[in-house]
Amino acid sequence: MTNAILTETIRPVSFASARRDPDGFAAALGRSFRETGFAVVSDHPVDTGVIERALEDTRAFFALPEAVKRAYFQDGGGGQRGYTPFAMENAKGEAQKDLKEFWHRGRDLPAGHPYEAVMPPNVPVAEIARFDASTKALYEALDAMGGVLLEAIARDLGLPDDWFAPAVDNGNSVLRLLHYPPIDGDPKGVRAGAHEDINVITLLLGAEEAGLQVKTRAGDWLPIQPPEGALVVNIGDMLQRLTNHVLPSTTHRVVNPSRERMKFPRYSTPFFLHFNPDFEIRTLPGCVTAANPDRYPQAITAHDYLLERLREIGLK
Repeated sequence: MTNAILTETIRPVSFASARRDPDGFAAALGRSFRETGFAVVSDHPVDTGVIERALEDTRAFFALPEAVKRAYFQDGGGGQRGYTPFAMENAKGEAQKDLKEFWHRGRDLPAGHPYEAVMPPNVPVAEIARFDASTKALYEALDAMGGVLLEAIARDLGLPDDWFAPAVDNGNSVLRLLHYPPIDGDPKGVRAGAHEDINVITLLLGAEEAGLQVKTRAGDWLPIQPPEGALVVNIGDMLQRLTNHVLPSTTHRVVNPSRERMKFPRYSTPFFLHFNPDFEIRTLPGCVTAANPDRYPQAITAHDYLLERLREIGLK
């Protein structure tokens, strides 16, 4: 996607303005989310060294022999931590499996934490010396940035800036290291079928290979490739539900490349920011009006909502 098209459709919002002009930042971010469910945030604070080290180790992991990678698969774990093999996950409502494999890193909890029963420990990798440290560093950087974005979202919704803080301080957030292998021949599926994310917000750094597309309200597919130094943020189903669809969770997909690019793999590192497992997703009163009545009169915990989706996408 060219930068010209990008700025006409989803105008980048500078993260540097979050502290300098919090009202302006919140309004710009909220406007983009309300119109498209997505925002492009430029001048992000995540150190390039942190990103590069995590990506280097991601490539090294997926280059390991299949038998070595499969030893890190947590059977029955719903893909929450460790390795999920190629063609195991599908988009909600789709029978065809996605052409991808991935690794999940979550939050490190202290021993005896109340969430231990529903948030499994991370899986250490023996073959790549720096893997655990580099992925942890990227996780923590994106988690911190996500907290600032939630402050802006709260402000835009007319809530106190710190409204989300106690709801996500021990959230079941996940860093997903994604590998879409080179494509041979004429596959039946696509790299990632059309779907919406389940979580609160997703932070996505730009990938070297194109393929991410967003579905517009008119039903067209818009390619998204953030410029260097920017990332894409999108609303997940949990926040859509909390806000009674004031902030929409937008459908997106990763399409297969052109014939000349099929021989190249694609790597991506989305950070799925989640609520605490026992947080009750209950419609915000300020998002209910006569024109927009409450779609979800029954509250649900974030953990129960997650389990529902894991079953729908074939991981449970």
